[in-house]
Amino acid sequence: MPNLSRSLLAIAMMGALALAACSKSGGTADTGDMSMGDPNAKVKMVEYASASCSHCARFNNDVFPAFKAKYIDTGKVHYTLKEFLTPPEQMAAAGFLTARCAGKDKYFSVLDAVFHAQNEMFQTGDIRGGLLRVAQSAGMTEAQFNACITDEAALKALNARVEKASKEEKITGTPTFVVNGKQVASGEVSLEQLDTAVAEASK
Repeated sequence: MPNLSRSLLAIAMMGALALAACSKSGGTADTGDMSMGDPNAKVKMVEYASASCSHCARFNNDVFPAFKAKYIDTGKVHYTLKEFLTPPEQMAAAGFLTARCAGKDKYFSVLDAVFHAQNEMFQTGDIRGGLLRVAQSAGMTEAQFNACITDEAALKALNARVEKASKEEKITGTPTFVVNGKQVASGEVSLEQLDTAVAEASK
Protein backbone atom coordinates (compact mmCIF):
# COMPACT_ATOMS: atom_id res chain seq x y z
CA MET A 1 0.00 0.00 0.00
CA PRO A 2 1.40 3.44 -0.88
CA ASN A 3 2.18 6.08 1.70
CA LEU A 4 -1.39 7.30 2.03
CA SER A 5 -0.70 10.28 4.26
CA ARG A 6 1.77 11.65 1.71
CA SER A 7 -0.56 10.85 -1.18
CA LEU A 8 -3.50 12.53 0.51
CA LEU A 9 -1.43 15.59 1.29
CA ALA A 10 -0.61 15.76 -2.41
CA ILE A 11 -4.33 15.58 -3.26
CA ALA A 12 -5.11 18.24 -0.68
CA MET A 13 -2.54 20.67 -1.98
CA MET A 14 -2.92 19.93 -5.67
CA GLY A 15 -3.98 23.21 -7.20
CA ALA A 16 -4.93 24.60 -3.80
CA LEU A 17 -4.13 28.04 -2.54
CA ALA A 18 -1.46 28.33 0.13
CA LEU A 19 -3.69 26.96 2.84
CA ALA A 20 -0.73 25.11 4.33
CA ALA A 21 -1.56 22.86 7.24
CA CYS A 22 -4.61 24.85 8.38
CA SER A 23 -6.09 23.45 11.55
CA LYS A 24 -6.75 19.77 11.93
CA SER A 25 -10.21 20.38 13.33
CA GLY A 26 -11.89 19.35 10.10
CA GLY A 27 -11.01 15.70 10.59
CA THR A 28 -12.47 12.95 12.67
CA ALA A 29 -10.87 9.88 14.17
CA ASP A 30 -14.22 8.10 14.51
CA THR A 31 -13.49 4.39 14.33
CA GLY A 32 -17.03 3.02 14.02
CA ASP A 33 -18.55 1.46 10.92
CA MET A 34 -21.46 3.38 9.42
CA SER A 35 -24.89 1.79 9.31
CA MET A 36 -28.54 2.48 8.56
CA GLY A 37 -31.86 0.82 9.26
CA ASP A 38 -33.32 -0.91 12.30
CA PRO A 39 -30.50 -2.37 14.46
CA ASN A 40 -33.00 -4.95 15.73
CA ALA A 41 -33.81 -6.24 12.24
CA LYS A 42 -33.57 -10.01 11.86
CA VAL A 43 -31.36 -9.65 8.79
CA LYS A 44 -28.00 -7.90 9.04
CA MET A 45 -26.20 -7.09 5.80
CA VAL A 46 -22.62 -5.86 5.63
CA GLU A 47 -21.13 -4.42 2.46
CA TYR A 48 -17.37 -4.05 2.14
CA ALA A 49 -16.90 -1.23 -0.34
CA SER A 50 -14.24 1.10 -1.69
CA ALA A 51 -14.93 4.68 -2.77
CA SER A 52 -12.64 4.13 -5.78
CA CYS A 53 -14.20 0.81 -6.88
CA SER A 54 -16.21 1.07 -10.11
CA HIS A 55 -18.25 -2.06 -9.25
CA CYS A 56 -19.15 -0.45 -5.91
CA ALA A 57 -20.22 2.73 -7.70
CA ARG A 58 -22.45 0.78 -10.08
CA PHE A 59 -24.04 -1.06 -7.15
CA ASN A 60 -24.55 2.20 -5.27
CA ASN A 61 -26.01 4.01 -8.26
CA ASP A 62 -28.07 1.26 -9.90
CA VAL A 63 -29.01 -1.37 -7.29
CA PHE A 64 -28.76 0.08 -3.79
CA PRO A 65 -31.62 2.64 -4.08
CA ALA A 66 -34.13 -0.17 -4.76
CA PHE A 67 -32.57 -2.40 -2.07
CA LYS A 68 -32.74 0.42 0.46
CA ALA A 69 -36.38 1.19 -0.30
CA LYS A 70 -37.37 -2.48 -0.20
CA TYR A 71 -35.48 -3.64 2.88
CA ILE A 72 -33.70 -0.92 4.88
CA ASP A 73 -36.43 1.73 4.90
CA THR A 74 -39.02 -0.92 5.82
CA GLY A 75 -37.03 -2.16 8.82
CA LYS A 76 -36.37 -5.61 7.37
CA VAL A 77 -32.58 -5.22 7.02
CA HIS A 78 -29.94 -3.47 9.11
CA TYR A 79 -27.19 -2.38 6.71
CA THR A 80 -23.57 -1.66 7.59
CA LEU A 81 -20.89 -0.34 5.27
CA LYS A 82 -17.32 -1.36 6.04
CA GLU A 83 -14.66 0.73 4.35
CA PHE A 84 -12.00 -0.93 2.20
CA LEU A 85 -9.30 0.55 -0.02
CA THR A 86 -8.75 -0.42 -3.65
CA PRO A 87 -6.59 1.35 -6.27
CA PRO A 88 -6.20 4.26 -6.43
CA GLU A 89 -6.09 3.90 -2.65
CA GLN A 90 -5.52 7.62 -2.04
CA MET A 91 -8.78 8.44 -3.82
CA ALA A 92 -10.71 5.84 -1.82
CA ALA A 93 -9.21 7.07 1.45
CA ALA A 94 -9.92 10.73 0.64
CA GLY A 95 -13.51 9.86 -0.29
CA PHE A 96 -14.15 8.04 2.98
CA LEU A 97 -12.45 10.71 5.10
CA THR A 98 -14.51 13.41 3.40
CA ALA A 99 -17.74 11.51 4.09
CA ARG A 100 -16.80 11.09 7.76
CA CYS A 101 -15.84 14.73 8.16
CA ALA A 102 -19.26 15.75 6.87
CA GLY A 103 -20.78 14.08 9.93
CA LYS A 104 -22.64 10.84 10.60
CA ASP A 105 -25.94 12.30 9.42
CA LYS A 106 -24.41 13.17 6.03
CA TYR A 107 -22.01 10.22 5.66
CA PHE A 108 -24.09 8.14 3.28
CA SER A 109 -25.27 11.09 1.18
CA VAL A 110 -21.67 12.30 0.75
CA LEU A 111 -20.43 8.82 -0.14
CA ASP A 112 -23.31 8.56 -2.63
CA ALA A 113 -22.13 11.82 -4.20
CA VAL A 114 -18.56 10.47 -4.39
CA PHE A 115 -19.79 7.34 -6.19
CA HIS A 116 -21.83 9.43 -8.64
CA ALA A 117 -18.81 11.66 -9.32
CA GLN A 118 -16.38 8.74 -9.57
CA ASN A 119 -16.54 8.18 -13.32
CA GLU A 120 -16.01 11.88 -14.08
CA MET A 121 -13.02 11.96 -11.70
CA PHE A 122 -11.51 8.96 -13.48
CA GLN A 123 -12.11 10.47 -16.92
CA THR A 124 -10.72 13.92 -16.09
CA GLY A 125 -8.06 12.80 -13.62
CA ASP A 126 -9.18 15.64 -11.33
CA ILE A 127 -9.67 13.65 -8.14
CA ARG A 128 -9.09 16.60 -5.84
CA GLY A 129 -11.51 18.85 -7.71
CA GLY A 130 -14.24 16.23 -7.75
CA LEU A 131 -13.92 15.47 -4.05
CA LEU A 132 -13.71 19.15 -3.16
CA ARG A 133 -16.99 19.83 -4.98
CA VAL A 134 -18.61 16.98 -3.07
CA ALA A 135 -17.25 18.33 0.23
CA GLN A 136 -18.46 21.85 -0.54
CA SER A 137 -21.93 20.56 -1.44
CA ALA A 138 -22.01 19.05 2.07
CA GLY A 139 -21.19 22.41 3.64
CA MET A 140 -17.42 22.09 4.06
CA THR A 141 -14.97 24.83 3.15
CA GLU A 142 -11.84 24.18 1.10
CA ALA A 143 -9.71 24.63 4.21
CA GLN A 144 -11.82 22.09 6.11
CA PHE A 145 -11.57 19.65 3.20
CA ASN A 146 -7.78 19.93 3.08
CA ALA A 147 -7.52 19.48 6.84
CA CYS A 148 -9.94 16.57 6.71
CA ILE A 149 -8.12 14.41 4.18
CA THR A 150 -4.71 15.00 5.78
CA ASP A 151 -5.87 14.20 9.32
CA GLU A 152 -3.33 11.63 10.55
CA ALA A 153 -5.57 10.25 13.32
CA ALA A 154 -8.49 9.71 10.94
CA LEU A 155 -6.21 8.07 8.36
CA LYS A 156 -4.72 5.79 11.02
CA ALA A 157 -8.20 4.74 12.10
CA LEU A 158 -9.19 4.07 8.47
CA ASN A 159 -6.10 1.95 7.88
CA ALA A 160 -6.88 -0.03 11.03
CA ARG A 161 -10.42 -0.77 9.78
CA VAL A 162 -9.11 -1.88 6.39
CA GLU A 163 -6.39 -4.06 7.94
CA LYS A 164 -8.99 -5.75 10.16
CA ALA A 165 -11.22 -6.47 7.16
CA SER A 166 -8.28 -7.86 5.21
CA LYS A 167 -6.61 -9.96 7.90
CA GLU A 168 -9.40 -10.99 10.24
CA GLU A 169 -12.40 -11.01 7.93
CA LYS A 170 -10.47 -12.27 4.86
CA ILE A 171 -11.88 -9.66 2.49
CA THR A 172 -9.95 -9.53 -0.78
CA GLY A 173 -12.13 -7.42 -3.07
CA THR A 174 -15.09 -5.07 -3.31
CA PRO A 175 -17.98 -5.00 -3.18
CA THR A 176 -18.38 -8.03 -0.94
CA PHE A 177 -21.70 -8.73 0.77
CA VAL A 178 -22.18 -10.63 4.00
CA VAL A 179 -25.68 -11.47 5.28
CA ASN A 180 -26.06 -12.69 8.86
CA GLY A 181 -22.38 -13.62 8.94
CA LYS A 182 -22.38 -15.51 5.62
CA GLN A 183 -20.69 -14.14 2.50
CA VAL A 184 -23.35 -14.25 -0.19
CA ALA A 185 -21.98 -12.28 -3.14
CA SER A 186 -19.13 -10.19 -4.50
CA GLY A 187 -18.37 -8.13 -7.57
CA GLU A 188 -21.28 -7.18 -9.83
CA VAL A 189 -24.37 -7.95 -7.74
CA SER A 190 -28.02 -7.76 -8.75
CA LEU A 191 -31.05 -6.99 -6.63
CA GLU A 192 -32.32 -10.49 -7.36
CA GLN A 193 -29.21 -12.04 -5.79
CA LEU A 194 -29.72 -9.99 -2.66
CA ASP A 195 -33.45 -10.81 -2.65
CA THR A 196 -32.50 -14.49 -2.45
CA ALA A 197 -29.95 -13.91 0.32
CA VAL A 198 -32.37 -11.85 2.41
CA ALA A 199 -35.14 -14.43 1.92
CA GLU A 200 -32.82 -17.20 3.13
CA ALA A 201 -31.71 -15.19 6.14
CA SER A 202 -35.31 -14.32 7.03
CA LYS A 203 -36.41 -17.93 7.47
